[in-house]
Amino acid sequence: MSNKKDSIQNVIKVALMVCLACAVVVSSASVILRPIQERNQELDFRRNILSAAGLLEPGRSVEEQFEQIEVRLVDLTTGQFTDVMDPADFDPRRAASIPEISRNLSNQEDIAGLNRREDIAEVYLVRNDAGEIDVLILPVRGYGLWSTMRGFLALDNDLNTVVGLGFYDHAETPGLGGEIDNPNWKSQWVGKKVYDEDQSVQLGVKKGSVDSSNEFEQRHRVDGLSGATLTSNGVTNMVQFWFGEQGFKAFVQNLKAGEV
Repeated sequence: MSNKKDSIQNVIKVALMVCLACAVVVSSASVILRPIQERNQELDFRRNILSAAGLLEPGRSVEEQFEQIEVRLVDLTTGQFTDVMDPADFDPRRAASIPEISRNLSNQEDIAGLNRREDIAEVYLVRNDAGEIDVLILPVRGYGLWSTMRGFLALDNDLNTVVGLGFYDHAETPGLGGEIDNPNWKSQWVGKKVYDEDQSVQLGVKKGSVDSSNEFEQRHRVDGLSGATLTSNGVTNMVQFWFGEQGFKAFVQNLKAGEV
């Protein structure tokens, strides 16, 4: 009797039953936890928007703080707001892969290493009591050394002065390119100008340290990341792309002119 129980067929049968039971438990847990995971991802996304704009207050719920944020969709070709779809149904991470609302970029256009660019983008606004824009928060992304860096860059009410920059997703090397998350480095962006007097994008990362005697660098440059030249270049290319002709430049200029 003992030999039959220890037969290879019974061992395989028990192993399969255990595997099946484990698979059911794991699958069930995945299904049950998915809404919670998606909710946490959304909260983290909103937390990063608030943080980039300098609006995140410890001790208050993200949902409550995010109520001050106006979420709109923008047609990047026209630089105008669009109601082509509800922002609640818009997925920023998938938009560039949907043929109907995106396009391939040429090598000359694609300085940020994106391959494709969405035609519709989500933007975030904070208005004052008079309905004027206090802060504009724009999504940015670009390829660094190892990964696509995704984040937000916020502008003050002059639509040219940086309020803050933050990244919520990247895989750059810890201690090198990963220093894009360093609060001291991010603080250097505050007060820098995106455009010059000719409305050309000048904001970027310098190789080495910014020269304190150089007015242009003081106005438009932040220190490079030591040992992370490709990541630093990637950040510069990202900013140049998203605030240039292929990105939000038309939208920003329309806002300044009151034509949206």
